[in-house]
Amino acid sequence: MTHVEIIGYIAATLTTASFVPQAVLTIKTRNTESLSFGMYSAFTLGVSCWLIYGIYLADKAIIFANAITLLLAASILFVKIRNMVGKKKA
Repeated sequence: MTHVEIIGYIAATLTTASFVPQAVLTIKTRNTESLSFGMYSAFTLGVSCWLIYGIYLADKAIIFANAITLLLAASILFVKIRNMVGKKKA
């Protein structure tokens, strides 16, 4: 593994790990009132594109980071949408 690849894995780990506390809190409390629907929609779509790009390049660091980040961001977005739909019904 090269120094550049190591930096890639460190970056992937740090940026992905930064989403864990928000995802855990959101899933635990189901509180998404302060979260932007637009931001999480755009972010989730962007992460999906990064994942596709990583797969295309066969870059394990990009694939690893974005697959996990996509799961976390999509989980938050799912709870946000669920809360928005629930508010409209009430």
